[in-house]
Amino acid sequence: VVWCDERFDFQATFLQCLAKHVPNIYSAEMDPLVEKQEEMVQAAILYPLECYLFGEDPDVFLEKLQQSRTSQLCGKVFKGGETTYSCRDCAVDPTCVLCIDCFQNSIHKNHRYKMHSSTGGGFCDCGDTEAWKAGPLCTKHEAGASGSPKENSGCQLNEEIMEHSRRVFPSVIKYIVDMLIWEEEKELPVELTISREKADNYYCVLFNDEHHSYDHVIYSLQRALGCELGEAQLHTTAIDKEGRRAVKAGHYAACQEAKEEIKRHSENVSQRPLHVEVLHADVMAHQKFALRLGSWLNKLMSYSSDFRQIFCQICLKEETGSEKPCFISKLMLWDARLHKGARKVLHELIFSSFFMEMEYKKLFAVEFVKYYKALQKEYINDDHERVLSVTALSVQMFTVPTLARHLIEEQNVITTITETLLEVLPEYLDKNDKFNFQGYSQDKLNRVYSVIYDLRYVLVSKPAVWTDRLRERFLEGFVSFLRILTCMQGMEEIKRQIGQHIEVDPDWEAAIAIQMQLKNILLMFQEWCACDEELLLRSYRECHKAVMRCSSNGRSREKTVFHLCGHTLESRPYRVSADPVSIHLPLSRTLAGLHVRLSKTGAISRLHEFVSPEEFQVELLVEYPLRCLVLVAQVAAEMWRRNGLSLISQVFYYQDVKCREEMYDKDIIMLQIGASLMDPNQFLLLILQRYELADAFKKIKPTKDQDLIKQYNVLIEEMLQILIYVVGERYVPGISNVTKEDVIMREIIHLLCIEPMAHSAITKSLPENENNETGLENVIDKVATFKKPGVSGHGVYELKDECLKEFNMFFYHYTKTQHSKAEHTQKKRRKQENRDEALPPPPPPDFSPAFSNVVRILNCDVMMHILRTLLQRAVELETHLWTEAMIQMVLHLLSLGLLEEKQQLQKSPEEEVTFDFYHKATPLNAVNVLMLLEKLKRVPQLEAQKDTVNWILQMFDMVKRLREKSSLATVGAASGSEATKGDESTQDKEKAERKRKAEAARLHRQKIMAQMSALQRNFIETHKLLYENTLESQGKDDAIMEEEIISSAIDYSRIALGPKRGPSVIEKEVLTCILCQEEQEVKLESAAMVLSACVQKSTALTQNRSRILELSGDTLDPLFMHPDLPCGTHTGSCGHVMHAACWQKYFEAMQLNFRQRLHVEQIFDLENGEYLCPLCKSLCNTVIPIVPLQAQKINSEDAEAVAQILSLARWLEIVTARISGYSMKNAKGEKPNLPPFTNKGTGNSALEFHSILSFGVQSSAKYSSSIKEMLILFATTIYRVGLKVAPNEADSRIPMMTWSTCAFTIQCIENLLETEGKPLFGSLQNRQHSGLKALVQFAAAQRTTAPQVLIQKHLIRLLGVLLPNFKGEDTPSLLEVDMFHILVGAVLSFPSLYWEDAVDLQPSSVSSAYNHLYLFHLTTLAHIMQIVISSATGSPPFYQCQPKCGSAIMICAMNYCNYFSFVFYSCFSQDIPGWLVWDCVKKGIMPYLRCAALFFHYLMGVSPPEELLQVSEEGQFKALCSYLSLPTNLFLLFHEYQDTVNPLLQRWCTDPVVLILFHLPRYPRKRNHLIELPEDYSCLLNQASQFRCPRSSDDEQKHPVLCLFCGAMLCSQNTCCQELVNGEELGAFCMFLKGVLEGQNSEHCQIVLIEGKTRGCFYPAPYLDEYGETDPGLKRGNPLHLCQERYRKLHLLWQQHCIIEEIARRQETNQIFFGFNWQLL
Repeated sequence: VVWCDERFDFQATFLQCLAKHVPNIYSAEMDPLVEKQEEMVQAAILYPLECYLFGEDPDVFLEKLQQSRTSQLCGKVFKGGETTYSCRDCAVDPTCVLCIDCFQNSIHKNHRYKMHSSTGGGFCDCGDTEAWKAGPLCTKHEAGASGSPKENSGCQLNEEIMEHSRRVFPSVIKYIVDMLIWEEEKELPVELTISREKADNYYCVLFNDEHHSYDHVIYSLQRALGCELGEAQLHTTAIDKEGRRAVKAGHYAACQEAKEEIKRHSENVSQRPLHVEVLHADVMAHQKFALRLGSWLNKLMSYSSDFRQIFCQICLKEETGSEKPCFISKLMLWDARLHKGARKVLHELIFSSFFMEMEYKKLFAVEFVKYYKALQKEYINDDHERVLSVTALSVQMFTVPTLARHLIEEQNVITTITETLLEVLPEYLDKNDKFNFQGYSQDKLNRVYSVIYDLRYVLVSKPAVWTDRLRERFLEGFVSFLRILTCMQGMEEIKRQIGQHIEVDPDWEAAIAIQMQLKNILLMFQEWCACDEELLLRSYRECHKAVMRCSSNGRSREKTVFHLCGHTLESRPYRVSADPVSIHLPLSRTLAGLHVRLSKTGAISRLHEFVSPEEFQVELLVEYPLRCLVLVAQVAAEMWRRNGLSLISQVFYYQDVKCREEMYDKDIIMLQIGASLMDPNQFLLLILQRYELADAFKKIKPTKDQDLIKQYNVLIEEMLQILIYVVGERYVPGISNVTKEDVIMREIIHLLCIEPMAHSAITKSLPENENNETGLENVIDKVATFKKPGVSGHGVYELKDECLKEFNMFFYHYTKTQHSKAEHTQKKRRKQENRDEALPPPPPPDFSPAFSNVVRILNCDVMMHILRTLLQRAVELETHLWTEAMIQMVLHLLSLGLLEEKQQLQKSPEEEVTFDFYHKATPLNAVNVLMLLEKLKRVPQLEAQKDTVNWILQMFDMVKRLREKSSLATVGAASGSEATKGDESTQDKEKAERKRKAEAARLHRQKIMAQMSALQRNFIETHKLLYENTLESQGKDDAIMEEEIISSAIDYSRIALGPKRGPSVIEKEVLTCILCQEEQEVKLESAAMVLSACVQKSTALTQNRSRILELSGDTLDPLFMHPDLPCGTHTGSCGHVMHAACWQKYFEAMQLNFRQRLHVEQIFDLENGEYLCPLCKSLCNTVIPIVPLQAQKINSEDAEAVAQILSLARWLEIVTARISGYSMKNAKGEKPNLPPFTNKGTGNSALEFHSILSFGVQSSAKYSSSIKEMLILFATTIYRVGLKVAPNEADSRIPMMTWSTCAFTIQCIENLLETEGKPLFGSLQNRQHSGLKALVQFAAAQRTTAPQVLIQKHLIRLLGVLLPNFKGEDTPSLLEVDMFHILVGAVLSFPSLYWEDAVDLQPSSVSSAYNHLYLFHLTTLAHIMQIVISSATGSPPFYQCQPKCGSAIMICAMNYCNYFSFVFYSCFSQDIPGWLVWDCVKKGIMPYLRCAALFFHYLMGVSPPEELLQVSEEGQFKALCSYLSLPTNLFLLFHEYQDTVNPLLQRWCTDPVVLILFHLPRYPRKRNHLIELPEDYSCLLNQASQFRCPRSSDDEQKHPVLCLFCGAMLCSQNTCCQELVNGEELGAFCMFLKGVLEGQNSEHCQIVLIEGKTRGCFYPAPYLDEYGETDPGLKRGNPLHLCQERYRKLHLLWQQHCIIEEIARRQETNQIFFGFNWQLL
């Protein structure tokens, strides 16, 4: 290659090479062959370039570099949705995160960590020592840090390569920059233009934007280009991913026309048109190749630090003498105009180069700050997401502490950011230079917030050392920030609406949102200021000046004078109810925060040097926060209700945990500052005046206006509450000597006084600091104990008893609801503990010196006047002028005053205590508070406050005693103990009084009970005769009943089959309809009663998920079930009973209701018969008719007589003859196609045909017409749902589906009982029991509604499996059917053989006993054979020792096997031990026997043996054999029926399918379980992070979903895997699941339950944090661990077939699921 030659100018030759090759490589942009293009790029350009650069084979050289490469920094760039980890113990701030690999290999894995989903664009901080307090390196990156320079020398590049790099990189970088910022559409730069003529090849290129939806773009492309939907979707997906795409190629005119068309179709009233450009093919090619070169550079950067440094130097180099920005600045400034794909490449290049070298990161940050304003303005006007903007990189620089300091000192970054804010927000300034966000753009403001975030990042870590320069620069930034606060101070003023309601609610959200964004920044500024005393005082002065400037407006009015109690207040007239008022006062609140910090640090003593007392003007400082609190009070008094909801919302946020720290709390502090610096009387007069209550405490004129009285009362309550807060709320560091931990503990105590709470609920109720921490974990264990959760719900914290004494009823963060709830809870608790109900305030901590004067407002004249006035009103019973709440607050203020005086007296000698609350409250010449309190106890309305009044009186007494003690040394101590004694004695008296009352009540109850029993005895004596008669007759009845029971017990046997069958236990069934509440006995001839039920397809028992489900119902033959049980039809019921007629009315009413509300989406599909059970709201789609059990008694003599004649062989002959006879009849003289079973059967065929009837018949049961109607309805539903076909009552498959659902449901229930380890009988839930009973009886009765010829045909096909001479062409092999399904079908269809033309007959009890017995024995023999064959073909299980079993059984098993091996030589070797065969058979046959026992029990009603009512494996087997008339040695069956069975065995075994032996199911079948999940959720996330969609070439995140049935991981909600199925789009997850129902969204920690294509819901994942709570979406991010109980609950939900029900319930409670497109998952 020419450029290798040193003599040539590299840049020119390089560009010539590109000009020659690039247009050819990227010529087919409409349908690019990506792999071919890549090959050509490598061969023509990159390979020669690398060879020149490295001087040897690139692959060899890069491999060497790879081996020697060691880097301390990880530098992994996160994709959207990827999981990141942050350590709460070690991270410097929450933005310090680790990727999953570094986290797994770091010490932080065992710390308190948080997991979150990345929004993309972040960067792993592993190796950055400034990001971590400990453990900055994971084990993978330790090598890079520990290596000495010598060791790393292998990583150093030699001088030649460096020289080549310095030649190559400038040209490459210049080419990339030039092409990315190239604006000409038709022309290329001269150096890239080849002299040949320019071809007329253009592309119409469509660019991505965030305004138009996917669907809108697809629609516009289809209309403008006339393309197919699929092509338009492909274009749109590519545009969304890459940022641009060529949608049309051709001549310039054609592309220009397409451009205009696309613009025209995409523009409408509310939206601007799509961004479309026409680019020359060569321009497009070079721009595409520039990005490819960018990726190439990006790859090189990762290999060597030298490459990175050379790259950074070139990018930062400015042209000498030119004012043009350097390369990297050019790209940054052009960023907002680049498309998505180009931005991604650029940002990745910055990450892999600048951010991996600390020195260049610093230089890059300087460049970034230099152009900060321009970049932010570009971003705010752009429409792409923040993650795609270069401004998002600020977090990587501003959060590095040393870099942040450098930028503050050298670049004045705080001022830059604040000025940027002021420059981007001028459109929202009104004429007074205040912000007003009416008609704001939400999108634009969201972008402005990113500037606020940057300020937060810069301030996130406080400096340890202050330099003069840092101090000056910070103060400069702070003053600049105060300008923003000045624009917010008093913004969006409101005026009370009088007369007419406000027409349109003003926009309030933006102002509150900015307040929320600034909350932590305000706190950070205050913390930074507090680090340095000098800085704190100077900042205070600046802030004070700013407040004064804002307050100096509106001083024009004359002052007014207000007198009360001999005190006078001069103030400017202002009324909140009439003048403008604003809730936004960030300047005043910042000043309050700084004042508290002055007090805390002690710097307040120097305040006069910076702000003179004359300038201070405390009244002005208090004015605005006080107005704000008055506004809140007036809103509570409903004076502002005509101002609409916006004001109510603002007041809510003002006091809410998200804002209160910098709003409400600071206003209270400002009032405390006022109270500490103003005369207390003046302060209270100001408060009375602002609350507009001046008249309320003078002699008032009576008024009848109830609204006005109520208004006054609420205002007085609100004012008293604020006074309580001003005096009593001292838990702020600086106001008193408390720590942050004390503050958080107090918050938690008061939250838990309301009720026990979950960890997340407490966290939400606590304010977060700048690191998003609440400090909860550090203190929670001191004040509360954790109570673990059960299978549902979450764990809660309960308050420790010793903390209850801290409860303050008037805690200032309580809402009104919380206040009343907490008061109620605490009073109830005290009542239960048999204590008085007084809830006095806990003794508050002492004020710090700067605030010590606040307590003076308690004992000043005006306060005493307020308290006396209110108490007098209550005593004089002026009911409309006071409320109980008001008196409660007065009592609370009295308590605070007394506590304060008591505390002061206990600490200091009396003469030093100036606080004289006691004397002020009990003057000689005025109304005495003590007397008023005594009277108050007699006020009936205040009964609830009696205990509090008593407590206050005791306190008065105690303070009086403390005052009276003169000497302090000895007597003082005694007085304390005496006072306590006095206190105790009164308490003891009260306790004794309570005890006496309780005892009196008990005695009174005893006396009444004695009187009642005496009256009863008297009554019995009087009517003695009557009672004797009753008792006698009762005794006789009992005796008779006992005899009956004994006699019945003798012949009572618990056998379900054969001649010894026990009697059916039939109880009279009287059921109540849940709709009409009428009772009715269930009878055959009565109107039908039904159970609500749900029929659904199920794969819960499938043994082979890979078996394709045959879904087309028209061809499916459901008579035979494959032994794998691939898909069955399950019927479940909620057990609620209705009359059939009532149910029909209910269903019709629902249909009518639905028709009238067409626009409302329904949870259920009425078209398919779905409805919600009227009682329990379970989802149902049909009803099961309740058919009563028919009593059948067996006459033992008849049974014995029949036993002599009816052997199995004879029974088979008779059955065969009967079937042959029917066949001949049906064939009308044609030759019968069924040969007789034995040759003897050729005798009198007519006689043989009728001989089946000779063993006993009876007439069929007659069902009422409504029962028949319900039988047909339910059977049709099973057919419709099970086969997914349209209903057809005449279809021949209806009976088959009936038997199939009966058998499958029994198998499901048996499986469930086994899984749960419950006994077979007696442990079913009521709903399962009644549902199964109704289902089996229905299945038996359904036969009567179908033509008997049809039933016979089905029976013959079923028997064909067992009796080879009935075998037809479509009869499956013995190994291809499930025997239990055969048994149920045969037993239920067998009575059809008794059908005669003239009479409707059915077998008698004896006949059916034998029929059942022989059918069961035949299927059991066949099943044993299935088990033996399948166990013999598989590898036999390895036993270490021989299990215990009888020798007789072993011999039988051996004989059977020996015989078997003759017949079936291919699979048996002679040396299989007998015990092994027996073991396989016994284990394999258990599920079948259990199912058969359930079936015959519900069919016949014979009680099961006791052993089946408990769990015991050995006892269970024997009991099952006895109940089902089987020998416990099952091989004896073969011996007993030897002659009959041997020919059958031969026929079964020589079946060609049996000989092939392909995929045999094993018995017992495996129990299906959900997959095993890892214990730690981060392991699952790790698995998900490695998932790559097989259909997608890019490495974008794919929303992985884990199937909990088979463990497959799929991607959901992504277009790459959506497919068209039957004309509908389905997502991969939905296609994969089709009939399946569960998956876990592994990234968002949620279970997804899906039913079909249209229904689904999210379900809590079984992963819990240490507080027993789930975390959907990883919002809290705590470590999660698997809860086995919850996972088991999910497993049972599946096995019980309750998933559909769960989905319906959740959809009903959470309407949000309706709009969700489940089929695209």
